[in-house]
Parts: sequence; C-alpha cells; structure tokens
Amino acid sequence: MLERIYRRRILQDKIVTPELARYVTEMSSELGRQIGLLIHRSGKVTHVIVGDTKGIFIPDLSDFPIGRRALRGLRLVHTHLKDEPLNRDDFTDLSLLRLDLIAAIGIKDRLPDRIFVGHLMPQGSERSIEVLPPQSFHQLELNFISFIDALEEEMERKRTFDQRDSRERAILVSVSTKPKYEQEDSLEELRELALSCGVLVLDQAMQRPKEVNPKYLMGEGKMKELVINAMNKGATLLIFDQEMNPSQTKAVGELTELKVIDRCQLILDIFAQRAHSRDGKVQVELAQLKYRLPRLTGKGTSMSRLMGGIGGRGPGEMKLEIDRRRVRDRIALLERELKYLSEARRQRKQRRICTGLPIVSIIGYTNAGKSTLLNALTKSETFVEDKMFATLDTASRRLRFPREREIIITDTVGFIRDLPKDLMAAFRSTLEELEDADLLVHLVDASSPRFEQHVASVKRTLEELGLEGKPQLLVFNKTDKLQGEEVDNLRARFHAVAVSALDPSTFAPLLEAIEDSVWNDKMAEATV
Repeated sequence: MLERIYRRRILQDKIVTPELARYVTEMSSELGRQIGLLIHRSGKVTHVIVGDTKGIFIPDLSDFPIGRRALRGLRLVHTHLKDEPLNRDDFTDLSLLRLDLIAAIGIKDRLPDRIFVGHLMPQGSERSIEVLPPQSFHQLELNFISFIDALEEEMERKRTFDQRDSRERAILVSVSTKPKYEQEDSLEELRELALSCGVLVLDQAMQRPKEVNPKYLMGEGKMKELVINAMNKGATLLIFDQEMNPSQTKAVGELTELKVIDRCQLILDIFAQRAHSRDGKVQVELAQLKYRLPRLTGKGTSMSRLMGGIGGRGPGEMKLEIDRRRVRDRIALLERELKYLSEARRQRKQRRICTGLPIVSIIGYTNAGKSTLLNALTKSETFVEDKMFATLDTASRRLRFPREREIIITDTVGFIRDLPKDLMAAFRSTLEELEDADLLVHLVDASSPRFEQHVASVKRTLEELGLEGKPQLLVFNKTDKLQGEEVDNLRARFHAVAVSALDPSTFAPLLEAIEDSVWNDKMAEATV
C-alpha cells in the first residue's frame, strides 16, 4: 500500500494534496510509525520513508545534488503521531540538506489535523529558519511553486558571490590548541594558498578547544553549525588548516555533501597545477598517490584476492582492493621513473661541476620573489606570478660578473611551513641538488608581517635536508614596499643585504656579497 504512493503526482502549487495527506495519516496511524515523503518540484514522489514513533531517517540524496542552486528542489512532508510541532531534528535536516521546505502533518483520529511548515531564509536575515504559524491542514493556503521560486530567487540575490563565477567556493577552518596569533597567521597563509589554487574564499572559522575532538576536530554540534553556515553561504568546499587523518576526513564528509580537504591536499593540488617538467609531474603524482592510498575506503569485509589451494577460494578481488593494488603498482612505477630522472639530473650536475663554475642557489619561502630575482639578474623569462608556488620547476642560468667571472645561479621550489611529508619525500631528490651549491642565497619577503616565521621555516627545512652548514647569504626582497629606515634597520639587525627584484639599481650590494662569498671562500680553500 505504501508503494502505491509512488504512482501519485502532486500539483505544483500544492505542498501535498488532501487525498494523499489522508492516505498517509491513515497508514501512519495503522503502523504506529512516522511516514515521510520526499517530493520533487515537478510533483513526483521520489522517496517514501517509514520511520519509528519519534522520527524518520532520510536516505542518501546524492541523486538530487544541490548544484549551483540555493535549494535542493525536494520538500519533505511527514507525519507526527501526536500532533506535535517541528523539532530540532527537523530543523537540522532542513538546514543540512537544503530542502525547499519541511512540513509535519499532525494526526487526530487517523486524519490530518494541524500542519507545521518551516523553510530556510535568505542569507543576512534575522533568523536562518522561518516557521509558519500552525494551522488546520484543510485551511492552508500557500501556492508552493510561486512561493519557493520567489524564495530561491531572493536567496541567490543575497549571496555575496557572482553566480556566473565557476570557481570552487570555500570556507576555511582552523581547529587548534596553538596560541591565537599563531593560529591566525596560519589561517591567513591558508587563505593565500586557497587564492593561489584558484578558490573563492567566502568565510573562515576558527576554534581553539581545550582538546581537539579525535573524530571531527571540533564537537559534532559545532561541526553541524559550520556545515549549515557553509551551505547558507553557497560554499562547495571545506578546507581545514590542520592535516586530517583518513577517519576524520570520512567523518566530516558524512555530515555534509561538501568536499572536505585539508591543508596538505590543497598544497598538493597547487603543485599539480604548477608542475610542467617531467621531473615535477612525476614527483607531484607520486606525492598525491602516497597521500591518497591510506584514504581509499570501501564497504565489505571480504577483500582477499583469489589464489590456489585450500582456503584460497573466495569471492575474488573487490573493487577497493583493485584500486589499492593499482595505486601501489603506479607508485612503484613512478619511483622507478624517479630514479631514472635522478640519474639524468646527476649526469647534468656532473657536467656543471666539470665546468668548474661556482653554483649559487636561491632558496626561500614561497612567493618571496625568487623567480623574479633570477629573471632580473640573468635577463631570462622564467614564469612569474604573485601567487604562492607560482613556479615549481627549477631553473638554472649563467650569471656573468666583472673580471670575466661566471656562476651558475639556480632557482628552487619555494618552502612553506609544515610542508607535507609525502611532498617533502618526493621532492627530496630535487632539493638534494642544493648539496652541490657553493652558496645559498636565502631570499626573504621583507614586506610580509610574518617574515621571521618564514625565515625559521626555511631553516627547519634546511636542517631536515642536512644543509644547515652550507654558506648562506640572507637577502631581503621587496624593499620597495618599505620605508628607508625600515630597510636600514632590517639590514643592520640581520646582517643582510636588501634589494628590490623589480629595481636592478639595488643589485650592486647583492652582487658584491655573492662575489665576496664565492671567490673569497674559493681563495681561502686554495690557500689551505
């Protein structure tokens, strides 16, 4: 009898027809359970749900995605056995699932009594949910399709982004027990990373709990509030500043249809966009696969492959195990290719050493201006953009000094705090080229309010690579954005050189410092 409901069609101007409401309330009274109907705007019943005395469980609605609209296009009509109003669970379902509206029909003597209706409100309203005054079901006068079209149009008008913008829309989230200033700095850097990745940032949320929740990072109630806020703003993506383990990503993902990624995955995505050379592409893909392998999850307990002999018979290889095996095979293939590319790099490096030319490597935090400086010094045309990790592939150029002296100057991949371990491992072979450098020019963005943290992050990375003992020259860049006194103070305080990569007239002190460091050290070694 319940299956017959699927044959019914509801007029577009009605929330539900009186005949269908009576049919459902009679069935609900007979079963002693709540019955829910999910109805499409076209009037088709998509789901008939049988719950218990207190509520219903709404199934997966992935076949009816929200897309770029403000609402899903489905409304929920269900029975309340004791003629009670909408409750907290109803409001949560309405908000999390972005339903057109939710209606509860009270039952009295097996017939429809009062009807309780709630719907979402446009962003910026005093209340996020509007509940209409309860009234007799047969006295309800509401043209559903006109009402919902007007509501959705108002919602889209109140949104803060251009509807034609096809970029991912993100909410940034930070949950940490670190001091507030550190958390704010890290969240601001996450914003810059998101912008560099081509993401439209709509809002950010920051929480400092006494203890980080092992399942959701924050409490389940706070997480639902965050998701509801993201849905109200039209977000398609949640980006967490903290690295999440596979179970946390899965738990948060089950609360929402939004994509959930962490800082590590965001950086990997940026690297994937920026890699152009074969070396870079292989290293990025290897890091991505190593990151995703433990995050491949599936259902079912039998995942053993078929094999011969007693105990080897079974259902065969499951989809999840096939995926994992393919990923492991691909990782092995990439590692072999990386060894081959490393050998080619070693041969190129050997040829450079044979020339006897000193090697100077420019290192520094991402977006410090390394490629811009390389271009200005050597009059080359390496790709430059004011974004984090704008250039990923290394570049080497010759730089001529007076007295017929030359050096090879190399631009390296930018560093960043908490560089993902998989990425660090994949790029270790590239970064090991720094071992042959006679001088490391540590370039710092002097205009950044967090430049001291950037310097510390670069030093930590060098320590991890075992290069902290290499000769280094500290150089402050982007001094054109500072006052003269500030530049002088920085130079004196850190015993550094100050330049503006956009102004070649500032290069003289840098070139003198490089010349002194490289050839004076060479002469000292020769004397010894």
